[in-house]
Amino acid sequence: MVADAKSEWRPVVAYAALSAVNQMLWLTYAPITTDAARHYRVSDATIGWLAEIFPLIYVVLAIPAGRLIDRRMPWWLGCGAVLTAAGGLLRLAGDSYLPVFLGQVLVAVAQPLVLNAVTAVSVRYLHPRDRAAGIAVSSAGIFLGMVLALVLGAGFGAGRLRPLLEVQAALGVVAAVGLCASLRRPARGADVSASPAPLREVWADRYLRRLVGLVCLGFGVFIALTTWLETLLKPAGVTSGTSGYLLVGMVVSGVVCSAVLAPVLARRAIELRWVRASVLGSSAAMVLLAVAPGTGSGAVALIVVGGLLLTDLPVVLELVERRAGSAAGTATALVWLAGNAAGLAVALVVQLLVHVPQAAFSVLAGLLLLGLPLLRSLRPAATVRS
Repeated sequence: MVADAKSEWRPVVAYAALSAVNQMLWLTYAPITTDAARHYRVSDATIGWLAEIFPLIYVVLAIPAGRLIDRRMPWWLGCGAVLTAAGGLLRLAGDSYLPVFLGQVLVAVAQPLVLNAVTAVSVRYLHPRDRAAGIAVSSAGIFLGMVLALVLGAGFGAGRLRPLLEVQAALGVVAAVGLCASLRRPARGADVSASPAPLREVWADRYLRRLVGLVCLGFGVFIALTTWLETLLKPAGVTSGTSGYLLVGMVVSGVVCSAVLAPVLARRAIELRWVRASVLGSSAAMVLLAVAPGTGSGAVALIVVGGLLLTDLPVVLELVERRAGSAAGTATALVWLAGNAAGLAVALVVQLLVHVPQAAFSVLAGLLLLGLPLLRSLRPAATVRS
């Protein structure tokens, strides 16, 4: 690495835009499931597969995609960008379910190539002093895509599915072209010649495994909330529309806080203190929902949870990047893979408790507190591999 190398921010911003579009395409049909089922003359469950195919494909491709990103990041991330745009365009090939499903499959194949590069782009193009900020911007793009899907779905509404797909396809093409053009620039501030460590060596690192464990707990609670919040708050008189707004507020809080706070935490070397505070704060928010569910308490609790837990992701990813070195793509793949698996498991547990909201929120609070023993075993000085 050249000592006075400058950071090149355009690839990082372009990556954030692409990751936002990829997430947006994944969740296109989440806010319009019933309308889409009626439009394509299929069941709601069939429309559900347009989103559910993503975690299934991710489980298969996560680790191979991480290894590819470690070996030749610009090329394979570019492939992810092209597949994302192609998937968005394929959904316009006909006004029927099949091209839409095939388009979603292409975007789902692209997803591990895109998400696993969340740290690698900053490593390649940014000076070490700027990498925490770069990872925060990249992570914020991922969260922003979720908000974009909800907003566009609500904005177009019933009867305007085709224009919605056209707008999203256009955004996909623009994002893909912008990213591919930015990746042609030479890397600055990083040594990209090092060979990635073998997968078994990455997994053998106890420090990385503990970081992955922390992510599992946060992912689990976040995914369970996004899946079951409406059902859990309904007995307290919170309408479906209000629950949707609460979820949007949670994600927006996470977008803002992760982009603003994560770089500051890294600069002051207080990342683990923040994660500890987020565990305690988010657990307290779950207790609040358990004892006093409602619209007001829900707004307070979810804004707190979004700001704390979603900020944890770029914080932990930056620690993972520092620890994993040239194997950052593989380590990131492990984070996403384990996090999504934990999210599915926790959502299934909460599903068993949906008729007892107090118990469900209490279980989520308890799961978060399991992060405290993991945090006690971590030390800031150990975040750099020897």
